[in-house]
Amino acid sequence: MQKVIKTDKAPGAIGPYSQAIEINNMVYTSGVIPVDPATGVIPEGVVAQAEQAISNLVNLVEASGSKVENVIKTTVFIKEMNDFAKINEVYAKYFKEPYPARSCVEVARLPKDVLIEIEAIAWK
Repeated sequence: MQKVIKTDKAPGAIGPYSQAIEINNMVYTSGVIPVDPATGVIPEGVVAQAEQAISNLVNLVEASGSKVENVIKTTVFIKEMNDFAKINEVYAKYFKEPYPARSCVEVARLPKDVLIEIEAIAWK
């Protein structure tokens, strides 16, 4: 049976989708962007946006009853591959060894013209 995960500690869905879904003790998040859920503000710069997006993702994972240590796979979408090293520095603050498997792709455009979007799969 699937369960919809929803929290006000991460940006709400801006379309016909759920923030996350749990099924068979696995949590699948939608892409999370760097919007401050309390104010709706998008911070400036890739480092601040990475901090906000990953913090939002952690809040969403925790809202499911899981924890960041249980994240097994992330997918990171970035506007500019030249920002990869800066994003890695922020990423390493949240994810510790053994690191989740990860894909990172440069994309032409993201929702609200943000610089980063991240999604995850975690177990409970």
